[in-house]
Amino acid sequence: MTVSTAHHPTAPTRTALTRTIVLWCPDWPVTAAIQAAGIAADTPLALIDKGLVFACSLPARRDGVKRGLKLREAQYRCTDLVTLPYDPVQDARAFEPVITRIEETTPGVQLIRPGTCAIRARGPNRYYGGEEQAATALIRCLDELGIDGARIGIADGPFAAEQAARNTAPGDAVRIVPTGASPRFLSPLPVGILVDDKLATLLHRLGVHTLGDFAALDALDVHRRFGAAGAHAFELASGLDSRSVVARIPPQLFDVAIDFEPALDRTDQVTFAIRASADRFIDALTEARLVCTAIVVEVRTESGQVSERTWLHPRWFSATDVVDRVRWQLQGGQAIDSGLSAGVTRLRISPDRVDSTANHEQGLWGSGPDERIHHGLTRVQSMLGHEGVLTAVIGGGRMLADRQLLVPWGDRPPGDGAVLTRARSQPWPGSLPGVAPATVFATPHPVTVLGAGGDPVDVDDRGLLTDEPERFSPTGVPGDLCGVEAWVGPWPVTERWWDPERARALFRFQLVDEAGNAWLLALEDHRWWAEGSYD
Repeated sequence: MTVSTAHHPTAPTRTALTRTIVLWCPDWPVTAAIQAAGIAADTPLALIDKGLVFACSLPARRDGVKRGLKLREAQYRCTDLVTLPYDPVQDARAFEPVITRIEETTPGVQLIRPGTCAIRARGPNRYYGGEEQAATALIRCLDELGIDGARIGIADGPFAAEQAARNTAPGDAVRIVPTGASPRFLSPLPVGILVDDKLATLLHRLGVHTLGDFAALDALDVHRRFGAAGAHAFELASGLDSRSVVARIPPQLFDVAIDFEPALDRTDQVTFAIRASADRFIDALTEARLVCTAIVVEVRTESGQVSERTWLHPRWFSATDVVDRVRWQLQGGQAIDSGLSAGVTRLRISPDRVDSTANHEQGLWGSGPDERIHHGLTRVQSMLGHEGVLTAVIGGGRMLADRQLLVPWGDRPPGDGAVLTRARSQPWPGSLPGVAPATVFATPHPVTVLGAGGDPVDVDDRGLLTDEPERFSPTGVPGDLCGVEAWVGPWPVTERWWDPERARALFRFQLVDEAGNAWLLALEDHRWWAEGSYD
């Protein structure tokens, strides 16, 4: 434990400073990702956000990986680097049990960000007999949760306390800055930790490199030059953080957990046993004037297996809908009266998305046909299973047939946060822009395109046509040949050129025949086929 004993005279404060305890869990996004993915803690891991490294584990940093690197550069520095997409929701979800456990130790916790929280020091100091004892109790609390490496800083104000937690001495988990010593503690720290990169660059050009240099400036000049944001940063650099700790209001828990003793090994037994719990789950949401549009079902078996899945609903869940989702998850394509591979010992149902009932009230005249359609499709899906009713949505891809997707009724469509390998929001170089053909052929439709000499039109190695299209057969039969009024192309489409087994290269054309019919054609491996037609 490090205690800073040197004092430094400070300017008079306008308001009383709040003595604050800040608890910081280093590399929390990495810790949350490791817990969710179930990978080893010593794995070199990097979390990627928009093609850049957002956070990385200690083994990855030893190989030169750091925040802000491009993905390819990070993989070059660490050849066995494991990469995962950064998920801020996962960070918050993983830190929720930690916050709850800390609140059991000392109430009045403010969440700064997932992995960092602040506590007003006065209450814990009185209860545990001092700041050192309170910090020791918090470290012990985190050790019980299996969180190693947590740091605690205690100082005047949340900003100084967080910097104390981030600047503990090697081997120490706690750093206490005495009352009134925050300005001297903050003075040698770089100014870049307080301001954005643009302002930090400007301050460096002005010869201001540390928080002490920044605090030595005139307060009025700082406000005139940098505005309100600069004035606020000046107060923090001067150790005059007047912010108080605002304790969060713990969210109301609607989770329902059912333990089975002995374990149930049949799907129908489990679904029958949870009906009452599903009713309580929906009733609790209704009393809070909420509806649930997505739930998480977690199933634990006596063999130690854990099955967790998020289920969506096109409108909102009823108790019957919850039971159906549990049955589908357990059933896995088998009959409802079939036995499970292992007995179920525990089942948990949690709301993943909730919304106010006011946003889902019926109109003055009811919902009419939409209501009947919804009930009809839900009824059929309940009888046939989760994938018994499918709806058509548009996905991503270069070829039109690849963009036709069928998703189960109620599931999230592409582009709305769904985890799809061919998401519509991804870039697709070579895809068809503008209006798509009204008719898309599920399988390649052979056609014939001939030049003026009667030979099939082809594309050479340089991407140029061997002849201009003059005759066209929509069926590929020579007797159906007709004239070509207009055409445009070719447009090359190349997919997976790096994969010899899955590589694909073709050329696209748009053509209008003499009857006025417009076609989207493709030339692949010297063969013509129609991808779609414009009706």
